[in-house]
Amino acid sequence: MSRNAIALAMTGASGAAYGLRLLECLLQADRQVYLMVSAPGQVVIAMETDLKLPGRPGEMQEVLSAHFAAKPGQLRVFGKDQWTAPVASGTSAPQAMVVCPCTSGTLSAIAHGASNNLLERAADVMIKEQRKLILVPREMPLSVIHLENMLGLARLGVTIMPANPGFYYRPQCVENLVDFVVARILDHLNIEHTLIPRWGGEEAHD
Repeated sequence: MSRNAIALAMTGASGAAYGLRLLECLLQADRQVYLMVSAPGQVVIAMETDLKLPGRPGEMQEVLSAHFAAKPGQLRVFGKDQWTAPVASGTSAPQAMVVCPCTSGTLSAIAHGASNNLLERAADVMIKEQRKLILVPREMPLSVIHLENMLGLARLGVTIMPANPGFYYRPQCVENLVDFVVARILDHLNIEHTLIPRWGGEEAHD
């Protein structure tokens, strides 16, 4: 297990572009990535992007590795019942985990320690091992149930980072909005990037 490994999970919330762009940036930053994509997540990717992913983890790994020019072995894709995956145990826990985008159902399962599949178990491991866990919900409006689940997780040290892009630097396209959210995630992972101008920098005022 690489000490620099990042676990990335994509679920069925709208916003597949956020997760795919984050995956691209993590691979470009030379991080090993453990990827989990739920079945609804695969459906959303097909609906919102031109990327067609096969259902089997091994085949998905090949397609995404080629698409993002990953190094051999840099990207590993795991299925929901692949309990021998490193992310399933605290002895092999990655440095951090991001669920992007995160459905309200996944958020609820994580908040209550359900661990019904590998994705939920991986998040549970991050919490119990006190590692960095970032959830990127893309839902509106938020019900009291959603808010209480977020509050409970935040009290455990989980970072709740809704996909709310900023507009103060005058984005010119959808990709700019996606990069804003991904940039903030990378900041919390302590990964350098140049996706957006820094607040107060000269670039922001050009």
